Amino acid sequence: MEEKRRTARTLVKRLSSAGDAAALASAISEIRLISKLDDEIRLPLADAGAIPLLASHLVAIPPIASPSSQENASASLLNLSISAREPLMSTPGILDALAYSLRSSAPAAVAQNSAATVFSLLSVDTYRPIIGSKKALISALISLIRSPNQAARTVKDALKALFGVALYAMNRAKMVELGAVPALFSLVLKEERSGVLEDATAVIAQVAGCYESLEAFRKVAGFRALVDLMDKATGAKGRVRENAAAALLNLAMSGGEAAVGEIREVEDAEEVVRELAESGISARAKCKAEALLKVLGSERTCRRGEHWIGDLDSESDSSSVPSPRLWYSSGDSSSY
Repeated sequence: MEEKRRTARTLVKRLSSAGDAAALASAISEIRLISKLDDEIRLPLADAGAIPLLASHLVAIPPIASPSSQENASASLLNLSISAREPLMSTPGILDALAYSLRSSAPAAVAQNSAATVFSLLSVDTYRPIIGSKKALISALISLIRSPNQAARTVKDALKALFGVALYAMNRAKMVELGAVPALFSLVLKEERSGVLEDATAVIAQVAGCYESLEAFRKVAGFRALVDLMDKATGAKGRVRENAAAALLNLAMSGGEAAVGEIREVEDAEEVVRELAESGISARAKCKAEALLKVLGSERTCRRGEHWIGDLDSESDSSSVPSPRLWYSSGDSSSY
């Protein structure tokens, strides 16, 4: 381990003392490669001071920074976030640097890596309110999913980060305030890639779990859209239908009788929910659809503050965020 510490100190010294753009790019590229291949060197790199130097490169401008070196810096931070989350979060300005690199005008690979880094940090429960307090970061993630012609992988990483943000209940109203609901439904209405659609509806289900979402869902005809997504006639995949049911159930439980009334007014809503409850596509879909049927059939006012949560990908427990994938270049990905 001492050898790794010496290697880390040497690399960070090269990074901090680089005299020109070429030397700087070479040092960052080497840090990216070694942090990809050797998980044991990530913490020594963080201890040696790599994080603030890499973060500063995210906001640097040409000729100091090139798109390739910024990509390498963002990938290095993603790698370090797997094994050195605490040093990363304790670095002053790190969330601001990530927010800057998430803007829709940033190189796609940089935005993708930074979104994955945010998602990695959100796996720690105590970081969720801190990250959720950064409006610029949340707005940047929302802008990414709204941006036309964005790569599917970048959109998925942004959605997973937003899912992680929404796991902390107090963040949901802020997401609504910043325009997450219309952005998510705009994505759902135009999106044909099943994996992206599943992740988008999972975030919708989370955001639906706050009272402030009621009016936002009304404005985008979200109740009608969710019922349509539950309908087998639309051809939606099983997980999408399940997430749509979870979203409507969350709306009913957080929005009370006003939300229940909105669902009842959608033509054929109860029939669609009943069909999902009887379809057997998954145990969760059946459970959520049956619970929603009970709510729709009840004349009592739903209690606010109780809600069900949608799931992202194949995770069975929405209280924990799955480990992020590590992407080291635009064409090279692996699971961690």
